[in-house]
Amino acid sequence: MSATPPEKRHATRVVRSLNRVYPDAMCALEHADPFQLLVATILSAQCTDQRVNLVTRDLFQRYRTPADFARLPLPKLEKAIQSTGFFRNKAKNIKRCCAELVTRHGGQVPADMDQLVALPGVGRKTANVVLGTAFGKATGIVVDTHVARISQRLGLTSANDPVRIERDLMALVSRRQWINFAHRMIHHGRAICKARKPLCEQCAMQSFCPRIGVHAKR
Repeated sequence: MSATPPEKRHATRVVRSLNRVYPDAMCALEHADPFQLLVATILSAQCTDQRVNLVTRDLFQRYRTPADFARLPLPKLEKAIQSTGFFRNKAKNIKRCCAELVTRHGGQVPADMDQLVALPGVGRKTANVVLGTAFGKATGIVVDTHVARISQRLGLTSANDPVRIERDLMALVSRRQWINFAHRMIHHGRAICKARKPLCEQCAMQSFCPRIGVHAKR
């Protein structure tokens, strides 16, 4: 996407509004290090952050390193994470991911996009979460369901594919804002721009939001 000056001005208004309303927004997944954030992000697929945090509080007390998870019997891991949904696939990916962290990366989470996405269960969204939040590296913009939905409603993208949405946003938003932009969009999605019934009358962006697709869903 090649952004036009009006599109960039619109994106700037969005960024400024989010910065003003959610100045302290941060990743909602509780973690103490990059490894815990990696596991928590894998678990967060199709699951709320609140549920993941409940599960990981106990999980990370019992198992602390990639080696611990790699040695853990699959049925035991499945039982520990069952309430996050899709637990069999998640458990399999976490075990394989941890085994590769041990054998290929010395038990450390790599701070590199290509190395991260090569790990089992790790896609670009998960890699962006880890790189941005744990390492402070703005390699891209996290596109979850909240970011995708709000970006479409605001007219920042017309794409449905997360990779294309991310490219559109990267062309519109200053790189120094990429990490916090995603955190703030996610907070806005939970608080105001909800999927089924957005609270447009309470939104700080109501004066310039085109509300694309909002009225059609009501």
